[in-house]
Amino acid sequence: MTTIDYSVWDHIEVSDDEDDTHPNIDTPSLFRWRHQARVERMEAFQKQGEELEKNLAESRKKLQEAQKKVQELSLKSTEEAKQQLVKAQEEEKRLKKEERNCEKKVDEYHREEKKMPWNVDTLSKEGFSKSVLNVKPEVKEETEEEKEEKHKSFVEKYEKQIKHFGMLRRWDDSQKYLSDNPHLVCEETANYLVIMCIDLEVEEKHALMEQVAHQTIVMQFILELAKSLKVDPRGCFRQFFAKIKTADQQYQDAFNDELESFKERVRGRAKIRIEKAMKEYEEEERQKRLGPGGLDPVEVYDSLPVLQVKSYQKHPLNNRRRKRRGVVQKCVSLPECVSVLGVQEMQKCFDEKDIQLLQDVISKMDPTEAKIHMKRCIDSGLWGAELSDG
Repeated sequence: MTTIDYSVWDHIEVSDDEDDTHPNIDTPSLFRWRHQARVERMEAFQKQGEELEKNLAESRKKLQEAQKKVQELSLKSTEEAKQQLVKAQEEEKRLKKEERNCEKKVDEYHREEKKMPWNVDTLSKEGFSKSVLNVKPEVKEETEEEKEEKHKSFVEKYEKQIKHFGMLRRWDDSQKYLSDNPHLVCEETANYLVIMCIDLEVEEKHALMEQVAHQTIVMQFILELAKSLKVDPRGCFRQFFAKIKTADQQYQDAFNDELESFKERVRGRAKIRIEKAMKEYEEEERQKRLGPGGLDPVEVYDSLPVLQVKSYQKHPLNNRRRKRRGVVQKCVSLPECVSVLGVQEMQKCFDEKDIQLLQDVISKMDPTEAKIHMKRCIDSGLWGAELSDG
């Protein structure tokens, strides 16, 4: 039977486990002083041991270098090498002796360490220390550039699969495809499908747009469900299909309403894009048409003045008589009627490039106004500068 040696417990130094002290002595202060003095002694003793270990390590390092030097010199046969070998061997003996002395001091230190009485600081040691705080990691908000780069890389990798999902029609087919490709259940897929819908509407592929719009709302409903449940979208898309296939009328109506609203928004965005493209095209064409003076010939042509010609006619009631209360009276003379006729003579000049006709029209205009219009015609390229002298 194995016996247990309890002798280690014979000498235990505990500062706060003493007999009653003198009434005039502050016991807590005395215990604190004794504990501090013991800690200082332990630190000094530990420092001494570290110094001894350091000296032993340095001694062994020097001995290894001396032994290496002896081996190198023993391979040489010159007289000088022999003399150096004798000195190296003497140095080796000295270092061996120094090493033994250091080892002896270290052994003595360990023996003294074992003889030291145990205290509150040495009775037990911490086996392990671990603190775990259940803190939610801080999620760094992505910048617009990071989001754009993430979307771009995702689309480059899965564009074909996203388009395939956008063309599915049946609930079961969509659920099975997402089960096989769960990485598609994310915000990037929804964003790509939205852009795809607008592109199809711009291309006037209306039926195909409505099909992809349906799948877009499917993805958006899955993402909203995941957000409300605070779970990963990849783990809840089956719940969406289970709910939508059970014919929950309220849920189905909400889905259809959102689908119709989304299609209207797509049509609006497509219309804006088309109008923007048309404006850009018209501006490009306008830039191509600009004349030497930087004016648009179409705008100048449309703004050419209309030659106004007045014609006077007698009022139809003049020189007529009327009978009132049996008395024939002559009507009061009424003013003559004035009609203004608009004649696009200047536009006709440029259509036919008729110099004589242009000279006739300009002669009927105010000289200052005529000069302004002719300059605008030259700057826009409607008429050559060499013809303006006429």
